Formats: sequence, C-alpha cells, structure tokens
Amino acid sequence: MGFLDRLKEGLTKTRKSFIEKVESVFVGRTIDEEALGDLEEVLIASDVGVKAAAEIVQFLRDKARKGEIKGSGDVKDLLKEEMAALLGPSQPLLITGERPFVILAVGVNGVGKTTTIGKLSGRYTAEGRTVLLGAADTFRAAAIEQLEIWARRTGAQIVKHQDGSDPAAVAFDSMEASRSRDVDVVIIDTAGRLHTKSALMEELKKIRRVIDKALPGAPHETLLVVDATTGQNALRQAEIFHNAIGITGIALTKLDGTAKGGIVFAIKRELGIPIRLIGVGEGIEDLRDFNSREFVEALFS
Repeated sequence: MGFLDRLKEGLTKTRKSFIEKVESVFVGRTIDEEALGDLEEVLIASDVGVKAAAEIVQFLRDKARKGEIKGSGDVKDLLKEEMAALLGPSQPLLITGERPFVILAVGVNGVGKTTTIGKLSGRYTAEGRTVLLGAADTFRAAAIEQLEIWARRTGAQIVKHQDGSDPAAVAFDSMEASRSRDVDVVIIDTAGRLHTKSALMEELKKIRRVIDKALPGAPHETLLVVDATTGQNALRQAEIFHNAIGITGIALTKLDGTAKGGIVFAIKRELGIPIRLIGVGEGIEDLRDFNSREFVEALFS
C-alpha cells in the first residue's frame, strides 16, 4: 500500500465525521445563506476553527453570488480548492547546509514525541546522514531508555546523562559531541511538559539558550509534536509553546486514530505555523512530510 492509500485509510474517521457531514449539508438543498450557515457550524464542530471556517464559507458565498455554484458537486470542488489554498504551499522539514543541523523537539506528555524523533532519526540515517540524539528528557524514567532503543534501531549516536540530571547540560554536551564527531543532524528530546506549567516552560527556554550559545543560530528547527486526537487542545498547546520559545514547525501525530483531522486547518490559519510532518501509523514510513494538496485530496477521496 502506497503512502497516499495509507493516508486515505488513516483519515477515514475524519472523513466520516467531517467531509460526509459537510456533503450532507447540501443534499437536496439550494446553496443559500441558511445552507452556508449550517456548513459553517459543521466546520467549527469538526475542529477546523472559527477563522478558517469563516474564510471557507465567505469564499463559497462569493462564488454563489457570482453564479459559479450550480449544485453540490461544485461545492465539493470549490471546497477542495479553498481548503488547499488555506493550507498554502507544503513546507516540509528540510535539512539545510548548516552542520550540525539542530532540531529541538518539544511537546506535552503522550503525544508521540520520542517516537517521532526515532522515526526522523531512521529517515536521516537511511539518507546516509550521521545523527546524534540528545536525551534531554531526564525526568521520565523510561525516556532515556526509549531513546536508546531508537538510537540502536536507527544507527544513531546518543548523548545521555543520569535520570534527574540537568536537561540543559545534556543539550550542551550533545552540541559539543556533535561538533567533535562531525555529525550531520542533532535531535534533542525534551521532557513532556504541561504547557500550563510556567516553570517547565522556563526550563525549555533555558535549553534553547544553551543550544544557541553552543552553536549560534541553533536550533535550526523547533519542532512541536502534537497529538491530532486532542483537537482544539492541540491548538492551545501550539499557541502557548509558540509564545514561549517560537515554534518553527509542527509534527501532527495519530491522525489515523482521530476524527479531528480538521485541526490541521485551525493550526495553519490561527497560528501560521507550518505543519512539517504527519503521522498516520506506527511504522517509520508512516511519518511523512505534510503535503497540503495530498492531504485535502485524501480527505475527499
């Protein structure tokens, strides 16, 4: 099964709760203000977000006024067009000429952060790059062990300290080791933290400062991992992390287990942070670059 087919399969729950409801709004109805109002309610209930929903409906309203909507088939085509436009051009996570290229991975507990790091490590080593993983999640007993397993599985190097040690010190040592070993990519794991705990967010700022001091301009990517199944809470997490440390990209996991895939549109429209990666399964190959047109096509297929 190709990735597009896996993506379609992974988006089944979202398609049933979202697209099928959207399509049902227009069955046997005139495309009038009442129908568009119902559509807006469905979009908001599907985690698309208030701003994105309003923009989509306004786009359809303008098309209807111009006589460009003759029936529900036209609505579907125009919806696909506008939703793809709303997501904008794809902006995958690209390794630039910086060596080492440093990725700081952040997120709350349980979103699949360490697994995402492991899958990225597998991708980069398969491309022939040398990878170093920094085990700066020193609070969760199993976190270092989990990262070690991924390092062995993917052929990456790892820098670790004891449980409970200073995460910033691990980040610093990871940067030092990456330069002395001439590593291509460094991925720093951090403790899953409640985005509502200010002390933990301050510590994350410290880690970021230490990385920048060790290698000015780093991290080159601050990647927030969010769980699609949490819907609007994912948007709230992204907002708080972004305000605290400046998120440059998002990895959206567990899309295959949720009906809340509409959150993709809310994140892009509300925060303007590019979605770099999406996860639709357990395998390394199930973490892929986010392609906006492919995503919309899979939603409507």
